[in-house]
Amino acid sequence: MTVRSIFNFREAGAVVATAFRWIQISTASLRSTMDPKRHSEVVRRRLEKIFGRPENDLQEDPLSSLVRTILSQNTTDATSERAWESLRKRYPTMTELKEADPDELAETIRVGGLARLKAERILNALREIERLTGKLSLDFLKDMSEEDADAWLAQLKGVGPKTRAIVLLFALRKKAFPVDTHILRVTKRLGLIGPHTGRLEAQRVMAGLARPQDYFSYHLNLIEHGRRTCSARRPKCGICVLFDICPWSEKERYAGSAMTKGKEK
Repeated sequence: MTVRSIFNFREAGAVVATAFRWIQISTASLRSTMDPKRHSEVVRRRLEKIFGRPENDLQEDPLSSLVRTILSQNTTDATSERAWESLRKRYPTMTELKEADPDELAETIRVGGLARLKAERILNALREIERLTGKLSLDFLKDMSEEDADAWLAQLKGVGPKTRAIVLLFALRKKAFPVDTHILRVTKRLGLIGPHTGRLEAQRVMAGLARPQDYFSYHLNLIEHGRRTCSARRPKCGICVLFDICPWSEKERYAGSAMTKGKEK
């Protein structure tokens, strides 16, 4: 091969690379102008094909849901469930739980992490609920609108937006879209929410993008996708079923073999 042919080969390669990059930029730009609801619906349908459509068949009262959700803060499902089982074994009723010694409660739920903080939040919430309503129950929230029920729960110290939304959706069957760490990361990468959007605003945006009847399954499937594929570190972009509609600028870096794209399981 001559010097001139090598030069031409390199020159042609540079042109191809530039053209490919232009196509990538143009595609990403096109996605950024896609109707947000349409984009979200495509995401939802693809995830549903992979993970199915979970149904909300939980039979848990809202007060138990609140306590369980506080236990789930900043930990895994497995350790949260172990903490819940330990708590229920030691304190069979909410009245017994409300009267628990803080140190003893913290020791009981230690497996779930942040035990002292969670014990304090649980006890404060139960005592405040009883003070405000005269009983240990949140069943009255069933008769409130989503906005009023959320505002009532917001009075309780340590009960943040995600915790409230989980109680509203899971236990009260109300229109709320909880956003956890996984969903916040995934939806930012997908361009469903802005890069600097906070959790409270993300919940509002996602509730507007999805249909209420899809909130429960979409919520769980986004979490599953975040755990299995779109992880915080080393996301498996090469097997992601959303690769072609994802505008994340870093996806090519983690894509791996192009032959594996779309093989998420």
